[in-house]
Order: sequence, then structure tokens, then C-alpha cells
Amino acid sequence: MLRSMTGFGRCFLENERHTQVWEIRSVNGRRPDIRWKLPAGAAVFEAALEKKVKARALRGSLDITLRLQTKRAGAPAVSFNEDLADSLLNALAEYADARGDPFDPDYNRLLAVPALWEENPADADADDEILRDLEAGLNEALNDWDEARLTEGAALEKDLLARILRMEQWTQILRERAPAVKEERFAQVRERLESMLEQLGSPLDEGRFLQEVVLLADKLDVSEELSRLSAHLERLRELAGTERDAGRKLDFTLQECFREVNTCGNKIQDAQLARLIVDMKNELEKCREQAQNIE
Repeated sequence: MLRSMTGFGRCFLENERHTQVWEIRSVNGRRPDIRWKLPAGAAVFEAALEKKVKARALRGSLDITLRLQTKRAGAPAVSFNEDLADSLLNALAEYADARGDPFDPDYNRLLAVPALWEENPADADADDEILRDLEAGLNEALNDWDEARLTEGAALEKDLLARILRMEQWTQILRERAPAVKEERFAQVRERLESMLEQLGSPLDEGRFLQEVVLLADKLDVSEELSRLSAHLERLRELAGTERDAGRKLDFTLQECFREVNTCGNKIQDAQLARLIVDMKNELEKCREQAQNIE
């Protein structure tokens, strides 16, 4: 089943550690382009999270937003060096006693002594736990986003298959009508030559005429082009049922269809079929527009 590059996904996830709200918005793009809006506490995990996204998004422009609320942690972010504080205060008390001065320590002043405060070292286990939580939330948002893309992809697939069917029917009309058009063209050429030669008083040289007919037949023959066009349309039908990376392949195959249809239009000299060729080009162009939205 086809996937659209346009989609929206959302996830709300809450546990005893975090409350997460993920949102994913995507539009079509030639290559994966991911823009993150993460809070400061989650930005360090961007590289790991991006790997998860790129495993699911082959193409497209994505905006991913996270609103994260961390609940109260059990351990403080910093620790107080009591041994060093005791040493400092004892040294000051001894100094004051030696001078005969009273010593009444102001403990609030200890807040301004950087050496007494130490940041707790990063807890690798805690980081792994946070990353697991974020990956779980992101995965749910990606699932919701993927479901939206598949829904739109199903609509695109239905539209493409209907257009391919019409072009297959028109190709069959071209195949049936082209030989008659060629014979009519031969008759017209013979009639004109005979008319010109009659005015000049010369008979028609059948041998020379047959040589010209052979050259003209090659110029008017579209059997090879129609065979290739049928093969390309069959390939489009196969790609319409492809689940991954169908967009580029569809675009390339549609270009090949354009090539064959243009050649048929140049060779077939018939007003009715010329209109059919124009309709075919219009359908191919609409298919290309649809393919621009397919991953």
C-alpha cells in the first residue's frame, strides 16, 4: 500500500517519571528533512531519536515537537561537602579563638562558597531510562503519523489505478486504430502522387512508390511505442501496490510514459487520435502531481 508524505501524528504518554506530548507534521520533500523542537532536557537525545524517525521516513519534510514535563526527582541535583565545611568552620573558630574574638558562623554565607557544592555526576542508568521513555512516546506518535499517511496513500492509490485503467483503455484504442490510420495515409499519398503525375503526364512508378511506402510505414508505425507504453502502464500498476519507496519509481516510470506518448503523437496523423493523445498527456500529468506526494 502506498504511503503519502503528508501526515499528522500525535501522542500523549504519561508515567511516574514524565508526561510527554509529541506532535509530528510532514509534507512532501525530495529527501528526509527533520526539524526538531525539543526541550532542553531532551535535546541531548536528538541524534538517537532521529535514527528512529529515519527508519520510518524515507522522504519528506517533518516538524517534530515535544512538550515534556518531568516529575519531581528523588535525588538532589547537587550535594553539600560537609567534611570540607567542617574543616573551614573549625579553622575559622580556632583563628577567632586565637585572637580572642567571639565566633558566630553565618551558615547562609556557605551558599556562596563554590568549593562546598558539587554537582552529582551524570547517571548513565537515568539517561537510559529517559531515552527509553522518549523513544516509547516518539514511537507511538510515529505509529499515529504512519496511519494517517497510509489512509491518504490509499486514496492516492485508488486515484492512480483509475487513471492507469483509463490510459490502458486508450492505449488499446490506439493499437486498434493505428493500422487503419496508416493505410489511410498510404492511400492519401498514392492519390496525391497520381494526381501530380497525371498533371505532368507521367505514369506512377509502382516500384518507386513501394519504396516510399516502406519508408513512410516506418515513420508511421507506433507498434513498438505502444508495446513499451503498455509495459510502463503495467509497471505503474505494480508500483501502486508497493509499500515502500514508490514515489521516485513512479515519477521515473511516468516520464517514460510521457516519452512514448509524445512519440505516438508525432507519428499518428489523425485528428481523433490526436485528441486522445492530449487526454493521455493530461492524465499522465495528473499522475505525476499525485506521485509528488508519495513516499
